[in-house]
Amino acid sequence: LSGLDPAQPYFQGTPIEVRLDKSDAEFVDVIHTDSAPTIPYLGFGISPAIGHLDFYPNGGKQMPGCGKNPISQVVDLDGIWEGTRDFVACNHLRSYKYYSDSIIYPDGFLGYSCASYDVFETGGCFPCPKEGCPNMGHFADKFKGKIKNDFVKLYLNTGEAKDFPLWRYKVTVTLSGKSKVKGYVNVALYGSGGNTRQHQVIKGTLQPDNTYTSFIDAEVNIGAVTKAKFLWNNNWINPTLPKLGAATITVQSGENG
Repeated sequence: LSGLDPAQPYFQGTPIEVRLDKSDAEFVDVIHTDSAPTIPYLGFGISPAIGHLDFYPNGGKQMPGCGKNPISQVVDLDGIWEGTRDFVACNHLRSYKYYSDSIIYPDGFLGYSCASYDVFETGGCFPCPKEGCPNMGHFADKFKGKIKNDFVKLYLNTGEAKDFPLWRYKVTVTLSGKSKVKGYVNVALYGSGGNTRQHQVIKGTLQPDNTYTSFIDAEVNIGAVTKAKFLWNNNWINPTLPKLGAATITVQSGENG
């Protein structure tokens, strides 16, 4: 039984007979996309974990792509009806959009078991444990026999628009060069499954010999890494023409470590 952002008003905090609960089926998975409090945020979705697996994409409260300005949202690519509906209940409706995308991407939407979204964002709970991570959506039940805890809260990030799944990688860069500069470093990953766009991994002071770590939510499952592209920019014209390189770039996949 899959709960797609089950309702908060009149249901949250009620007895289990009234609302969705893990006792309702052999396996209950829940996608929480609009779990901010109803007042003042107009959150329509329930926030506590109530299933065997509870997924909180993007933290479960505010979905990327839902903060677009009302005009661009109402005159949506999918038409005025879809746009108007999204303007009124965009976060709430993301749950079924993620679910339908999960059918097309059986390896997508890996949920990382974590104490909170903040811990997930800072790289705690990465990579997946040896039994793997469950997939949010249609294929969540593949994880049925592996659940050890009473309630499992799972976190992940998604894209702003279709296609929604993202694949998480940890990228560690050790810089080489002669002098420190200010600026930013971008890395693009190439692999047997596809290539990513450039992702910013460092911004600020770039110090040669220092090692910097960042997490990339890539729009493609790159598979086996074949190449990494390193680009840096110092944002302003520097007459000394400083040079900066990458001594090493290490890429770790969240899926298999």
